[in-house]
Amino acid sequence: MPIKQSVAWWCLVPRLMRPEQFIRTTADLGYAAIDLAPQQYWQRIKDSGLALAAINGHGSIDSGLNRRENHERIERELLANIRLAEQWGAANLICFSGSRNGVPEDEGAEVTAEGLRRVAGAAEEAGVNLALELLNSKVDHPGYQCDHTAWGVKVVDMVDSPRVKLLYDIYHMQIMEGDIIRTIHAHHRSFCHYHTAGNPGRHEVDDTQEIYYPSIVRAITATGYEGFLAQEFVPSGDPVAALRDAFVRCDV
Repeated sequence: MPIKQSVAWWCLVPRLMRPEQFIRTTADLGYAAIDLAPQQYWQRIKDSGLALAAINGHGSIDSGLNRRENHERIERELLANIRLAEQWGAANLICFSGSRNGVPEDEGAEVTAEGLRRVAGAAEEAGVNLALELLNSKVDHPGYQCDHTAWGVKVVDMVDSPRVKLLYDIYHMQIMEGDIIRTIHAHHRSFCHYHTAGNPGRHEVDDTQEIYYPSIVRAITATGYEGFLAQEFVPSGDPVAALRDAFVRCDV
């Protein structure tokens, strides 16, 4: 079966499309879900036949789980959003390690796992994934700690919960590591959500960039993955044409 595709809200709204236009277009093109939509639009999204593939788990990218002084705040935010995700049927809550700012790698992994363990039981009861996102620290998020797959897998293994996994962002990991298909085959059990974008530039997933998405999507589906693949690119041209093309390329 073709993979279920989603689209990230922030890439198109409000700079390129109005909210209502974006929701309608996403549904009309055959997408199954939307990522990271503001809560005020969730009912409209559901009424359009779309799911909520992922919502924000906590703030922020820089001030995240790798520092214990953030744990109480993040636990409070995650518990509240777990309840919302259960109520609205959102599959994933996106979580962040935070920036290093002097935190050693092993310590950061241990503290991040400790923070996630505080809420793992609630996520399991609700049937919601806590998706720790892999981001690049080379171009977009200097200093971000969860910037390599091995580090993220280590955290997931330490938490040891079926509801604590990784958001494997193909664009970000192409920048940091490459070797995307081999990584998916080796570590797919630790992944619960995928994001896309073209590299370089974070634009369309077309022939102007270096990642060949049809092969990557085939590798993902070959693992038996049943979750969502979210298009998270910023169109450089017509947004509707870009979304249509991306859907077709990944509908394999």
